[in-house]
Amino acid sequence: MNKPASFANWKLFWKRWGVGLSVAGVIIAAIAYYYARSPQATEAVLASTLRQSVPLVLGALCGLLGERAAVINIGIEGQMLMAAFVGFLVNVYTGNLLLGVLAGIAVGALLGLLLAFMSVTLKIDQIIGGTVINILAIGLTGYFYKVGLSGHGKLNAIPLGPLAKIPLLGPVLFNNPPITYTAIILVFVVHYVLFYTPWGLRTRAVGEHPRAADTLGINVYLVRYVNVVVGGALAGLAGAYLSLEAVGSFERLMTNGRGFVALAVMIFGKWTPLGSWGAALLFGFASAIQTQLQFGGKVNIPPQFIGMLPYLLTIIVLAGFVGRARPPAADGIPYEKEG
Repeated sequence: MNKPASFANWKLFWKRWGVGLSVAGVIIAAIAYYYARSPQATEAVLASTLRQSVPLVLGALCGLLGERAAVINIGIEGQMLMAAFVGFLVNVYTGNLLLGVLAGIAVGALLGLLLAFMSVTLKIDQIIGGTVINILAIGLTGYFYKVGLSGHGKLNAIPLGPLAKIPLLGPVLFNNPPITYTAIILVFVVHYVLFYTPWGLRTRAVGEHPRAADTLGINVYLVRYVNVVVGGALAGLAGAYLSLEAVGSFERLMTNGRGFVALAVMIFGKWTPLGSWGAALLFGFASAIQTQLQFGGKVNIPPQFIGMLPYLLTIIVLAGFVGRARPPAADGIPYEKEG
């Protein structure tokens, strides 16, 4: 009696997670092999993987919070870019990195509020709303940026005591700057809020069937506003990471398409925080490998082709998974309250 049910459960589990687990197994086996041959190079690649994944997973969390409430956000790129610029400027003129990070978060939240106003209140096309934010950010940062500005350093790594001395895992997981730690914590916080709290249940209800949620007394507009604004704050944190932790300076268009890659990460992760983190690590691994290949001097390939690796992976993921991934049922549909 239990065998068919167990087999069905296993089949469902494999259908949902089989591909991801298979890819993870292959990567773990490769890491073990290369660590045995070259420990330092392996640690460097894995540490770079984690840090390269930070803006992607924060952008993906921004996107999924909005889309779980049925608001599509393709303005993540603009939110990240504007937050990186403002956070850097605040650091330049105040000399305070914490204020710079807070300013980046605030700018991301404000742009999220703008997107929510356009999408929820004005009910304009959400794709157009996100495009407006991207164009606005590119225009403003390009116009006001001054060459030669220098910030007051960047956020440094904080070793977590004895944990940082654990072989392989220590340098990778326990010797990172603060925003990297924060991003990892936020993955689990968002997962818990989305799937184990009343607010998360309301968010998912609004994303799947807003009229039924409204009938039960849930304020659909409020849920969408809050999720999009909080998501914008996360995108702002991703922008602050780029200018205040990863680089320590600002350059025009420094997001380099990461906001759009974050959308692919969100889809690959099936609109879940943990799945998105796994996808972000995969993309981060591709970026770390291409950096290692470019500067390792062991592969004689033009750097332009090696630099294509992360974006080529984005195309493959979008081509292979978009059709099979199911977004929230009401995603992108403005809600009109009856009466």
